[in-house]
Amino acid sequence: MKSTPNRRHFLKTSAAAALTAPWVMSFEERALMAQESRPSSAPALEGGPKETVPQGRIGKVQIGRLICGGNLVSGYAHSRDLIYVSRWLRQYFTDDKIWETWSVCEQHGINTMIVFTGDQRAVSLYEKYRAQGGRIQFLAQISPDEKDMRKSVAQARDAGAVGAFLVGNTGDSWTRTNKTHLIGDLLPMIRDHGMIAGVAGHEVRTIRAVEEAGFNPDFYMKTLHGTDYWSARRPDQTKEVIDNYGADNYWCSDPADTIAYMAQVKRPWIAYKVLAAGAIHPRAGFRHAFQHGADFAAVGMFDFQVAENVATTGTVLRTLKNRERSWLA
Repeated sequence: MKSTPNRRHFLKTSAAAALTAPWVMSFEERALMAQESRPSSAPALEGGPKETVPQGRIGKVQIGRLICGGNLVSGYAHSRDLIYVSRWLRQYFTDDKIWETWSVCEQHGINTMIVFTGDQRAVSLYEKYRAQGGRIQFLAQISPDEKDMRKSVAQARDAGAVGAFLVGNTGDSWTRTNKTHLIGDLLPMIRDHGMIAGVAGHEVRTIRAVEEAGFNPDFYMKTLHGTDYWSARRPDQTKEVIDNYGADNYWCSDPADTIAYMAQVKRPWIAYKVLAAGAIHPRAGFRHAFQHGADFAAVGMFDFQVAENVATTGTVLRTLKNRERSWLA
């Protein structure tokens, strides 16, 4: 009696049909079929990528200096006054498109991305992606319950994260409300679960509070961008408005203070919001971040932006001059 064909056999024998009707197959199936049809040593892109990403290290983890942000694939967008952008992102980033984006990142030498562990869809897709041979690693963005922080840390570890960091909104909130001791409790939990441990903040006082408390994170994530873009100069974007009400288009209201303070901090720094949600060109945003001390830049990317962003990062780093802060990773 003939045995029932297994999944791999089915994918092989379905190759001809897939060529004429590729939309029938999921991205997972196409990826698996591609693995079967070429040697593992073959380049993922014909001719190989034109540019790869220089590497740094945080603790035991090797990380490319350009990191793929996670907001876009989770459908989060700073859309200013456009009301449809988050919905459009969720339509664009289908399961297949998310996998494709991560694959393109890998092909161009980006080895690390960020995933919010509260997004169960993204976590599940990542686990499947890795199970099918994907190699990109992730830093977990966590926002733990104050009464049960270990749960979020365990979720990150179980999902395969190499590191975890307290999300900036929570870091800022805990600092403003005199709960920085929670950050001190969280960091050892992350390390105890085998991950590098970090803290994020939109505000310099968050980083300052952690430093002054002596909590010793493995890395910081701090926003950094210039203010020479159109919406930063809107009449309503006064410091008073930002301090009291926040703003949908202004994430680093203190770039000079950030640069000055981080120059004194002897820990790896991942800069984020470096493009002010797409208002600043990567040529300017990446140079500003690396010139002023960032060791890494985390940037949300569409699949069609990856190659250009990688090439731009390479150009910026090769031509960087007069950087005053030492490379700390």
